[in-house]
Amino acid sequence: MNTTIRSTRRARHGLRSYAVGAAAAAALLATTACEPGEADVAVAPSTPPAASSPAASAAPGDGDNGDADDSGSVALCTHQDLSFSATRYDAPGEQLRHIMVVAVNTGGTTCEVQNAPEITLGDAQGPAPVMEGTEPGEPFALAPGEKAYAGVLTTGGHRDTYEVTFMHLTLGSPGGEAEAEEPVELEMPTEGSFQADDGQRVTGWQPTEGLAMRPVTLS
Repeated sequence: MNTTIRSTRRARHGLRSYAVGAAAAAALLATTACEPGEADVAVAPSTPPAASSPAASAAPGDGDNGDADDSGSVALCTHQDLSFSATRYDAPGEQLRHIMVVAVNTGGTTCEVQNAPEITLGDAQGPAPVMEGTEPGEPFALAPGEKAYAGVLTTGGHRDTYEVTFMHLTLGSPGGEAEAEEPVELEMPTEGSFQADDGQRVTGWQPTEGLAMRPVTLS
């Protein structure tokens, strides 16, 4: 009798334990089903990159350099880029023998000068020869407002002199197939006329007054 009762109680206890375990398992499964797994997690789309503004995408300096061509070289100056003047370089009362010629870049862009100006004094048969050792080695640039200088020696003590009542200047042929520009008439550096002879000389264009005038004033 007692043995039968104990067996019945153990059987009922086993059923209750099984029922509790089954309920717990069902609750766990329900909980798991409510929580999304790693594969179910939604990934927020990445923020698209900001669109580049035209100013940011433009290369620095694009369209800013009007002075150079596509190869990066600077164009040679023309008469339209420059203004010219001639000034006597002798002490007051002395015979005029030394003239300083100045070219000013009056244009809006940088240009280059090279070689020597072709300066014809009065009725000379051609421009004054370039003084030996004064030719610039390379062209040099003139930004707007900058100056180039050349010195002129009117007489070198050679043969007879003649009266000069006008002066002409040209930059010469720019090279290639281009033709030389028309001469520019310079304003006389003194009232009336002055003397010249075949010893006249001109220096190459120089970036400073001293470099241009020292060779002629020592002659």
